[in-house]
Amino acid sequence: MAMTEQNTMRKKMANTIRFLAADMVQKANSGHPGAPMGLADIAVVLSEHLSHNPKNPKWLNRDRLVFSGGHATGLIYSLLHLWGYDVSMDDLKNFRQLDSKTPGHPEYGHTDGVEITTGPLGQGVANAVGFAMAQAYTANQVNSETCELIDHKVYCLCGDGDMQEGISYEACALAGHLGLKDLVLIYDSNEITIEGDTSIAWSEDVAKRFEAQNWNVMKVNGHCYDDIDKALNEVKNADKPTIIIANTIIGRGAEGLEGSHETHGAPLGEETIEVSKKKLGFPENETFYIPEDVLLRFRCAVEKGELAEKEWIHRQKEAPLIEQNEALARLLNPDFSAIEYPDFSNDAEVATRDSNGKILNAIAAAVPSFLGGSADLAPSNKTALKNMGDFPKGKNIHFGIREHSMAAITNAMALYGTTMPFNATFFVFSDYMKPSVRIAALTSIQNFFVWTHDSIGVGEDGPTHEPIEQISQFRALPNFYLWRPADATENVEAWKTALTMKAPHGFVLSRQKLKTLKPKRDFGDVSQGAYIVKKREGATMTLMASGSELMPCLQAACHLEVLGVKANIVSVPCLDLFNEQEKDYRETVVDPATKVLAVEAATATEYYRYADDVLGMKSFGASAPAELLFEKFGFTIQNITKRACDLVGAEYKKVDLGKC
Repeated sequence: MAMTEQNTMRKKMANTIRFLAADMVQKANSGHPGAPMGLADIAVVLSEHLSHNPKNPKWLNRDRLVFSGGHATGLIYSLLHLWGYDVSMDDLKNFRQLDSKTPGHPEYGHTDGVEITTGPLGQGVANAVGFAMAQAYTANQVNSETCELIDHKVYCLCGDGDMQEGISYEACALAGHLGLKDLVLIYDSNEITIEGDTSIAWSEDVAKRFEAQNWNVMKVNGHCYDDIDKALNEVKNADKPTIIIANTIIGRGAEGLEGSHETHGAPLGEETIEVSKKKLGFPENETFYIPEDVLLRFRCAVEKGELAEKEWIHRQKEAPLIEQNEALARLLNPDFSAIEYPDFSNDAEVATRDSNGKILNAIAAAVPSFLGGSADLAPSNKTALKNMGDFPKGKNIHFGIREHSMAAITNAMALYGTTMPFNATFFVFSDYMKPSVRIAALTSIQNFFVWTHDSIGVGEDGPTHEPIEQISQFRALPNFYLWRPADATENVEAWKTALTMKAPHGFVLSRQKLKTLKPKRDFGDVSQGAYIVKKREGATMTLMASGSELMPCLQAACHLEVLGVKANIVSVPCLDLFNEQEKDYRETVVDPATKVLAVEAATATEYYRYADDVLGMKSFGASAPAELLFEKFGFTIQNITKRACDLVGAEYKKVDLGKC
């Protein structure tokens, strides 16, 4: 059958992408040409359907396009350049070079037009689900029967590797359950991974998997323009999420290497590229070649995008209900001054998971964009938002037992523009979330991670549920702020600070009740990460602690004073933030002229930056009531006192000061 004029041009456009990607990888002498070459035909047709504005990448009602296979940057950057984003030809030529706009995997905030950082396989699929969830919530808040202000699609390009990762299964199961009709997954099924044919490790029927998860399933020839076009037209009226399974050939157009795993992650070689170009009618000795007619057609995205955005702005002005625009404005511009934080000054003791629950409710009541949920632990995490309904119309998201995808989903929700999410689980299960938390830190995503059951205070559930090393792990993560408040009042102040920072935060909270300290702050405050709770003139000792260990340190200081040792007490709600303070502030809080003992029911080795000695966990926990565990592992007033005496060379004697 003769190829139509339209498809002849589509082929020329696709081949332009193929050779741009091949040239980029060849010049860099590293990268992944196979996937971009295999996806080029799909990318060309998708370009015709995508609603976006290269001159305003932040237009709210744009279609979102997530490249879950982040290694296919040859395709991503080629498209961004061809569409007219701020990615120049020089940027393409500097692919994978130091300080270039075109790094090896796409980075949000670094390259114009990249919606979210991807690369770890499967995460992009979960990110796409997150964008679709944010869209669904926003639409429910601002759309009316006669005027839809939010009506875009979320597309995700993914491959065999994404499908094999467990996170994609978690996320897609939730998407199907929620019926996210505007989510479209385009699965590049080339049946190749790094080691060879997927059959060596995989024999799953992906279509049946997605049918079981309540998705529309379509199958197309990924190199047939008409098949792809028909499928993309059909999904526009879908009533649930859709996966388009596109059978493709990796390295399509690479002479002698089509379909080979050798095209996945290595340059094709100059000779292969030249032969391939010649066969497909491209100048064989010219690199980074873009035919003029091809560029003109791709650059239509600029005019189409500007027109689409203007139409949307006009739609806003013509919206029949002024409330719609006001609702959208409230989502886009959260007013934190409207939050009426709970007052815990009259509470003798409160578990920080409980105080945190009240804080979450106060924020959610005042800030329309604030929503979230737990990985099936809301009653234990205390994260239920009372009388605020269930997602997608309400604010309570039931993620199910899907920690990893929960983190990746909320990362995307945080970047969407109208939603400010939190997510929650037990702290020990943060291990399941680490890859996505790392991406949040890498790209300064303001995602709020609520982690309760913070230490050996978990008690009878035992060492499998008692986090020991996790605090150190997250404190070691750059651009991540881990909070472990000592009481309900610190918890409030921690949230006030976190809401002002464009970075991810983790709130590590107690199961057991903690005394409300109501301390007189002798120097500094919570917003600086650490401060002096009690300062003694002539102190020779400093006790540093976070969370539940602050109170026994305060009491131990009374004992020490009787023994002739004066100790300053420092609360450390956020060591990460304290580390960022000026040297003068840090040395005023932790006087270098004193001996320093840090106390924390965790590995706590990071305190050696300030401390002469650290009383922390050197083993896993155990199964027993919490009070017995704190005694067993030495987090008692007496042991802290003795450890401090040893440090300053004072004689230890047991002191009975009653309620000191």
